Amino acid sequence: MKRTVIKIDEDKCSGCGECVNGCHEGALQLIEGKARLVSELYCDGLGACIGTCPEGAIILEDREAEPYSETAVMERVSKLGDKVILAHLKHLNDHNEMGYFTEGVKFLEDNGIKINLSSLTKIDIIAIENNNHIHSGGCPGSRERSFGSENKGVQISGKSELTHWPIQLHLANPSAGHFNEADLLLAADCVPFSIPDFHNRFLKGRKLVIACPKLDTNKEVYLEKLKVLIEETKINTLSVVIMEVPCCSGLLKLAELAAETSSRKVPIKYTVVGIQGDILKEEWL
Repeated sequence: MKRTVIKIDEDKCSGCGECVNGCHEGALQLIEGKARLVSELYCDGLGACIGTCPEGAIILEDREAEPYSETAVMERVSKLGDKVILAHLKHLNDHNEMGYFTEGVKFLEDNGIKINLSSLTKIDIIAIENNNHIHSGGCPGSRERSFGSENKGVQISGKSELTHWPIQLHLANPSAGHFNEADLLLAADCVPFSIPDFHNRFLKGRKLVIACPKLDTNKEVYLEKLKVLIEETKINTLSVVIMEVPCCSGLLKLAELAAETSSRKVPIKYTVVGIQGDILKEEWL
């Protein structure tokens, strides 16, 4: 599958080992004086190691890789003591990967591993209530987060139905917990600016990704991500909302191709929006 994992520039790597210490999942090791990604299975693609690298030798990239396994990570870290377990779970907390966090805690319960999570839970509650999610590296604008749609302290008319970030399809991780078995909305970039009640009519109850079929590059990545969302993340439905302009139909074609070439089938509904915000067509494929 194609997903986000790290890439290390060996020419820049000084072998300091800071990234190894920063990777609580155990995906990195120092080998022959260089940091190496020893297991894609353990790399969650969240980029905590990026901020610890003083040489700027680590980046995130989308490529073919083994799917991340929280169970495999927990099998490893559970043997390394309470401090390592807590560091890993805190890492998931800080990135609001509550699906993986719950899976990790369940692993501990199923295997009779007792650990005091009270301090970790306190950190999580404080972070969510204050919208102050700690992050040790990577681009803050592309960091995954799930936050509900309460909009505490935000002065707006109406209610936002957005429940997660990022939403741009190039930045979104299709394996993120908030997409699991969700109703997915794939919207062209211009649609929300044309529909006055976009949040209430289209976004409510759905998880959102956006894209522009005309201006965005590497659309083959979009195809792979949509296939992962259908096959691996097991979305329930896929709603595609596009503009009436001809170039926008490319987004619907990508969704159709992803569905056609996936082993798992998913219902697709598409809506065509006029440039003045009227609904021109709406039907299930």
